[in-house]
Amino acid sequence: MRKGIHPENYRLVAFKDMSNDDVFITKSTANTKETIEVEGVEYPLVKMEISRTSHPFYTGKSKLVDTAGRIDKFKNKYKKFQKK
Repeated sequence: MRKGIHPENYRLVAFKDMSNDDVFITKSTANTKETIEVEGVEYPLVKMEISRTSHPFYTGKSKLVDTAGRIDKFKNKYKKFQKK
């Protein structure tokens, strides 16, 4: 393994699946300003839209993911660039 190419600021971080509120803790270097308390310990929080507990490949069942809010947000953001 080459020396000096890997980050050294690994710490325990909580990842939260926003579609089903599942939280898991692992080491990461991800930057975040939010925190969450899990079993009396406070961890930095990274929010995710989908994880192993909600992805159809891992769960074996299909699930409708609400994207309407994101699509509307995108359309509103770029409405001013529409050709007339």
